[in-house]
Amino acid sequence: MIDIEQTSKRLQDHVKTLTVTIGERSVHVPENLKKTASYITSSYKDMGVSVHSQTYSYADLPVDNIVAEISFSPNPQHRFLVGAHYDSVTGTVGADDNASAVAVQLEVARQLSTRMGKEILDLAVKFVSFALEEPPVYGTRHMGSRVYAKMARQEKEQIDGMICLEMVGYACREPGCQDYPFPLMFRDYPKTGNFIGIVNNFKSREFAGKLAQQFQNNKQLPVLKLTVPFNGWVMPAVRLSDHASFWDKGFKAVMITDSAFYRNPYYHTAADTMDKLDFEFMAELVESLLLFFLSQR
Repeated sequence: MIDIEQTSKRLQDHVKTLTVTIGERSVHVPENLKKTASYITSSYKDMGVSVHSQTYSYADLPVDNIVAEISFSPNPQHRFLVGAHYDSVTGTVGADDNASAVAVQLEVARQLSTRMGKEILDLAVKFVSFALEEPPVYGTRHMGSRVYAKMARQEKEQIDGMICLEMVGYACREPGCQDYPFPLMFRDYPKTGNFIGIVNNFKSREFAGKLAQQFQNNKQLPVLKLTVPFNGWVMPAVRLSDHASFWDKGFKAVMITDSAFYRNPYYHTAADTMDKLDFEFMAELVESLLLFFLSQR
Protein backbone atom coordinates (compact mmCIF):
# COMPACT_ATOMS: atom_id res chain seq x y z
CA MET A 1 0.00 0.00 0.00
CA ILE A 2 2.81 2.43 0.82
CA ASP A 3 6.35 2.71 -0.53
CA ILE A 4 8.36 1.27 2.37
CA GLU A 5 11.69 2.60 1.08
CA GLN A 6 10.46 6.18 0.66
CA THR A 7 8.57 6.03 3.95
CA SER A 8 11.72 4.83 5.71
CA LYS A 9 13.63 7.82 4.33
CA ARG A 10 11.00 10.28 5.55
CA LEU A 11 11.01 8.67 8.99
CA GLN A 12 14.79 8.90 9.06
CA ASP A 13 14.62 12.60 8.18
CA HIS A 14 12.21 13.27 11.06
CA VAL A 15 14.35 11.38 13.56
CA LYS A 16 17.51 13.12 12.35
CA THR A 17 15.89 16.53 12.86
CA LEU A 18 14.63 15.61 16.33
CA THR A 19 17.79 13.91 17.61
CA VAL A 20 20.68 15.50 15.68
CA THR A 21 19.56 18.96 14.60
CA ILE A 22 17.61 19.61 17.83
CA GLY A 23 19.10 17.02 20.21
CA GLU A 24 18.14 16.61 23.87
CA ARG A 25 14.47 17.50 24.40
CA SER A 26 14.18 17.50 28.20
CA VAL A 27 12.70 20.03 30.62
CA HIS A 28 16.27 21.09 31.33
CA VAL A 29 16.69 22.30 27.74
CA PRO A 30 13.45 24.26 27.29
CA GLU A 31 14.61 25.95 24.09
CA ASN A 32 14.79 22.52 22.44
CA LEU A 33 11.27 21.68 23.59
CA LYS A 34 10.16 24.88 21.82
CA LYS A 35 12.13 23.96 18.69
CA THR A 36 10.51 20.52 18.70
CA ALA A 37 7.00 21.92 19.12
CA SER A 38 7.70 24.32 16.26
CA TYR A 39 9.01 21.52 14.03
CA ILE A 40 5.96 19.34 14.66
CA THR A 41 3.60 22.27 14.07
CA SER A 42 5.37 23.20 10.82
CA SER A 43 5.23 19.58 9.65
CA TYR A 44 1.44 19.53 9.99
CA LYS A 45 1.08 22.91 8.31
CA ASP A 46 3.17 21.65 5.39
CA MET A 47 0.67 18.81 5.01
CA GLY A 48 -2.21 21.28 4.94
CA VAL A 49 -3.53 19.87 8.22
CA SER A 50 -5.15 22.13 10.83
CA VAL A 51 -3.02 22.34 13.97
CA HIS A 52 -3.06 24.24 17.26
CA SER A 53 -1.31 24.23 20.64
CA GLN A 54 -2.61 23.37 24.09
CA THR A 55 -0.32 25.47 26.28
CA TYR A 56 0.18 24.84 30.00
CA SER A 57 2.89 25.50 32.58
CA TYR A 58 5.35 23.33 34.43
CA ALA A 59 7.50 25.08 37.06
CA ASP A 60 6.81 28.44 35.37
CA LEU A 61 7.89 26.96 32.03
CA PRO A 62 5.23 27.23 29.29
CA VAL A 63 5.02 24.04 27.24
CA ASP A 64 2.78 22.95 24.38
CA ASN A 65 0.83 19.87 23.47
CA ILE A 66 0.54 20.01 19.67
CA VAL A 67 -2.90 19.01 18.37
CA ALA A 68 -3.67 18.31 14.71
CA GLU A 69 -6.78 16.74 13.20
CA ILE A 70 -7.71 15.07 9.94
CA SER A 71 -11.40 14.45 9.28
CA PHE A 72 -12.82 12.63 6.27
CA SER A 73 -16.43 13.73 6.79
CA PRO A 74 -18.29 16.61 8.50
CA ASN A 75 -19.59 14.42 11.32
CA PRO A 76 -17.61 11.16 11.38
CA GLN A 77 -18.83 8.24 13.44
CA HIS A 78 -15.33 6.98 14.28
CA ARG A 79 -12.94 9.28 16.16
CA PHE A 80 -9.48 8.17 17.21
CA LEU A 81 -6.48 9.85 18.82
CA VAL A 82 -2.85 9.05 18.06
CA GLY A 83 -0.54 10.30 20.80
CA ALA A 84 3.23 10.41 21.29
CA HIS A 85 5.40 12.36 23.72
CA TYR A 86 8.14 14.42 22.14
CA ASP A 87 10.41 15.05 25.12
CA SER A 88 13.47 12.97 25.97
CA VAL A 89 15.23 11.92 29.15
CA THR A 90 17.84 14.33 30.48
CA GLY A 91 21.22 13.72 28.85
CA THR A 92 19.78 11.77 25.91
CA VAL A 93 18.60 12.57 22.40
CA GLY A 94 15.93 9.87 22.71
CA ALA A 95 15.92 8.30 19.25
CA ASP A 96 13.74 5.33 20.15
CA ASP A 97 12.34 7.14 23.21
CA ASN A 98 10.50 8.84 21.68
CA ALA A 99 11.56 10.42 18.40
CA SER A 100 10.67 7.14 16.67
CA ALA A 101 7.05 7.53 17.77
CA VAL A 102 6.81 11.19 16.75
CA ALA A 103 8.19 10.29 13.32
CA VAL A 104 5.61 7.52 12.86
CA GLN A 105 2.88 9.85 14.10
CA LEU A 106 3.83 12.51 11.55
CA GLU A 107 4.12 10.02 8.69
CA VAL A 108 0.73 8.42 9.42
CA ALA A 109 -0.78 11.91 9.37
CA ARG A 110 0.98 12.69 6.08
CA GLN A 111 -0.24 9.46 4.49
CA LEU A 112 -3.82 10.15 5.62
CA SER A 113 -3.65 13.77 4.44
CA THR A 114 -2.77 12.61 0.91
CA ARG A 115 -5.97 10.55 0.86
CA MET A 116 -8.28 13.46 1.70
CA GLY A 117 -10.88 13.76 -1.04
CA LYS A 118 -9.86 10.40 -2.50
CA GLU A 119 -10.99 7.94 0.17
CA ILE A 120 -14.55 7.77 1.52
CA LEU A 121 -14.04 7.15 5.22
CA ASP A 122 -16.28 7.63 8.26
CA LEU A 123 -13.29 8.80 10.24
CA ALA A 124 -11.53 11.57 12.12
CA VAL A 125 -8.05 11.16 13.58
CA LYS A 126 -6.59 13.59 16.09
CA PHE A 127 -2.81 13.61 16.42
CA VAL A 128 -1.56 14.88 19.78
CA SER A 129 2.15 15.31 20.48
CA PHE A 130 2.56 15.53 24.25
CA ALA A 131 5.04 18.00 25.73
CA LEU A 132 6.22 16.17 28.84
CA GLU A 133 6.28 12.50 29.81
CA GLU A 134 9.75 11.76 31.12
CA PRO A 135 11.12 12.28 34.67
CA PRO A 136 10.90 14.48 36.67
CA VAL A 137 7.42 15.09 35.25
CA TYR A 138 6.36 11.44 34.87
CA GLY A 139 3.54 10.50 37.23
CA THR A 140 2.56 14.10 37.97
CA ARG A 141 -0.38 16.17 36.77
CA HIS A 142 2.02 18.07 34.51
CA MET A 143 2.41 15.21 32.04
CA GLY A 144 1.18 16.41 28.67
CA SER A 145 -1.12 13.42 28.33
CA ARG A 146 -2.66 13.98 31.77
CA VAL A 147 -3.35 17.61 30.90
CA TYR A 148 -4.99 16.57 27.63
CA ALA A 149 -6.95 13.60 29.02
CA LYS A 150 -8.33 15.72 31.86
CA MET A 151 -9.52 18.36 29.40
CA ALA A 152 -10.97 15.71 27.07
CA ARG A 153 -12.98 14.17 29.91
CA GLN A 154 -14.23 17.56 31.12
CA GLU A 155 -15.30 18.53 27.61
CA LYS A 156 -16.81 15.08 26.93
CA GLU A 157 -14.64 14.64 23.84
CA GLN A 158 -15.50 11.59 21.76
CA ILE A 159 -12.45 9.33 21.64
CA ASP A 160 -13.35 5.85 20.39
CA GLY A 161 -9.78 4.73 20.96
CA MET A 162 -6.51 6.35 21.95
CA ILE A 163 -3.36 4.93 20.34
CA CYS A 164 -0.21 5.74 22.29
CA LEU A 165 3.01 5.33 20.31
CA GLU A 166 5.84 4.61 22.75
CA MET A 167 9.28 3.54 21.51
CA VAL A 168 8.49 1.96 18.15
CA GLY A 169 11.84 1.89 16.34
CA TYR A 170 14.02 -0.85 17.81
CA ALA A 171 14.01 -4.42 16.51
CA CYS A 172 16.31 -7.35 17.32
CA ARG A 173 16.40 -10.71 15.58
CA GLU A 174 18.88 -12.77 17.59
CA PRO A 175 17.29 -15.60 19.65
CA GLY A 176 16.98 -14.50 23.26
CA CYS A 177 17.21 -10.76 22.57
CA GLN A 178 13.59 -10.22 23.63
CA ASP A 179 12.84 -10.14 27.36
CA TYR A 180 9.54 -10.07 29.31
CA PRO A 181 8.44 -8.84 32.75
CA PHE A 182 7.63 -12.32 34.09
CA PRO A 183 9.64 -14.85 32.03
CA LEU A 184 7.67 -17.90 33.18
CA MET A 185 4.34 -16.26 32.40
CA PHE A 186 5.61 -15.31 28.94
CA ARG A 187 7.56 -18.51 28.20
CA ASP A 188 5.56 -19.22 25.03
CA TYR A 189 6.09 -15.73 23.63
CA PRO A 190 8.63 -14.95 20.86
CA LYS A 191 12.31 -14.95 21.84
CA THR A 192 13.22 -12.51 19.07
CA GLY A 193 12.16 -8.87 18.94
CA ASN A 194 10.85 -8.43 15.42
CA PHE A 195 7.21 -7.81 16.47
CA ILE A 196 5.24 -4.77 17.54
CA GLY A 197 3.26 -4.97 20.76
CA ILE A 198 -0.26 -3.77 21.57
CA VAL A 199 -0.96 -3.37 25.29
CA ASN A 200 -4.53 -2.79 26.47
CA ASN A 201 -6.63 -2.85 29.62
CA PHE A 202 -9.90 -4.79 29.96
CA LYS A 203 -12.05 -1.84 28.85
CA SER A 204 -10.02 -1.53 25.65
CA ARG A 205 -10.10 -5.22 24.66
CA GLU A 206 -12.53 -4.83 21.76
CA PHE A 207 -10.69 -1.80 20.39
CA ALA A 208 -7.33 -3.56 20.70
CA GLY A 209 -8.77 -6.64 19.01
CA LYS A 210 -9.93 -4.65 15.98
CA LEU A 211 -6.56 -2.94 15.80
CA ALA A 212 -4.68 -6.24 15.97
CA GLN A 213 -6.98 -7.78 13.35
CA GLN A 214 -6.01 -5.10 10.83
CA PHE A 215 -2.33 -5.26 11.85
CA GLN A 216 -2.36 -8.98 11.05
CA ASN A 217 -3.07 -8.09 7.42
CA ASN A 218 0.49 -6.75 7.24
CA LYS A 219 2.52 -9.95 7.04
CA GLN A 220 5.80 -8.00 7.24
CA LEU A 221 5.19 -6.89 10.84
CA PRO A 222 4.16 -9.52 13.39
CA VAL A 223 1.92 -8.20 16.16
CA LEU A 224 1.53 -9.38 19.74
CA LYS A 225 -1.40 -8.27 21.94
CA LEU A 226 -1.34 -8.19 25.73
CA THR A 227 -4.38 -7.50 27.93
CA VAL A 228 -3.54 -6.38 31.47
CA PRO A 229 -5.98 -6.28 34.41
CA PHE A 230 -6.61 -3.43 36.85
CA ASN A 231 -5.44 -0.72 34.43
CA GLY A 232 -1.97 -2.26 34.57
CA TRP A 233 -1.34 -1.68 38.28
CA VAL A 234 -0.37 -5.35 38.76
CA MET A 235 2.33 -4.93 36.10
CA PRO A 236 3.52 -1.32 36.54
CA ALA A 237 5.92 -1.43 33.58
CA VAL A 238 2.95 -1.46 31.19
CA ARG A 239 1.75 1.88 32.58
CA LEU A 240 4.96 3.73 31.73
CA SER A 241 3.54 5.94 29.00
CA ASP A 242 0.73 8.25 27.98
CA HIS A 243 -1.99 5.64 27.43
CA ALA A 244 -2.26 5.25 31.22
CA SER A 245 -3.42 8.87 31.49
CA PHE A 246 -6.36 7.94 29.26
CA TRP A 247 -7.05 4.65 31.06
CA ASP A 248 -7.27 6.57 34.32
CA LYS A 249 -9.87 8.95 32.84
CA GLY A 250 -11.99 6.06 31.54
CA PHE A 251 -11.05 6.23 27.86
CA LYS A 252 -10.29 3.19 25.72
CA ALA A 253 -6.57 3.28 25.00
CA VAL A 254 -3.71 1.07 23.88
CA MET A 255 0.06 1.38 23.88
CA ILE A 256 1.86 0.37 20.70
CA THR A 257 5.49 -0.35 21.49
CA ASP A 258 8.66 -2.23 20.63
CA SER A 259 8.58 -3.18 24.36
CA ALA A 260 11.16 -0.58 25.47
CA PHE A 261 13.74 -1.90 27.97
CA TYR A 262 12.56 -5.48 27.46
CA ARG A 263 14.22 -5.26 24.04
CA ASN A 264 16.24 -2.07 23.68
CA PRO A 265 19.45 -2.13 25.79
CA TYR A 266 19.99 1.60 25.16
CA TYR A 267 16.80 2.66 26.98
CA HIS A 268 17.25 5.98 28.81
CA THR A 269 20.95 6.22 27.95
CA ALA A 270 23.02 8.57 25.81
CA ALA A 271 23.43 5.65 23.38
CA ASP A 272 19.75 5.85 22.34
CA THR A 273 20.71 7.29 18.97
CA MET A 274 19.24 7.01 15.49
CA ASP A 275 21.87 4.55 14.22
CA LYS A 276 20.26 1.92 16.48
CA LEU A 277 16.83 2.21 14.84
CA ASP A 278 15.26 0.00 12.18
CA PHE A 279 13.48 2.41 9.86
CA GLU A 280 11.90 -0.31 7.72
CA PHE A 281 10.39 -1.76 10.92
CA MET A 282 8.95 1.70 11.63
CA ALA A 283 7.67 2.05 8.06
CA GLU A 284 5.83 -1.26 8.39
CA LEU A 285 4.13 0.14 11.51
CA VAL A 286 2.96 3.10 9.44
CA GLU A 287 1.50 0.57 6.99
CA SER A 288 -0.26 -1.34 9.80
CA LEU A 289 -1.77 1.81 11.29
CA LEU A 290 -3.01 2.89 7.86
CA LEU A 291 -4.64 -0.51 7.36
CA PHE A 292 -6.64 0.14 10.53
CA PHE A 293 -7.64 3.71 9.72
CA LEU A 294 -8.53 2.95 6.10
CA SER A 295 -10.87 0.18 7.30
CA GLN A 296 -13.15 2.77 8.98
CA ARG A 297 -15.82 3.06 6.30
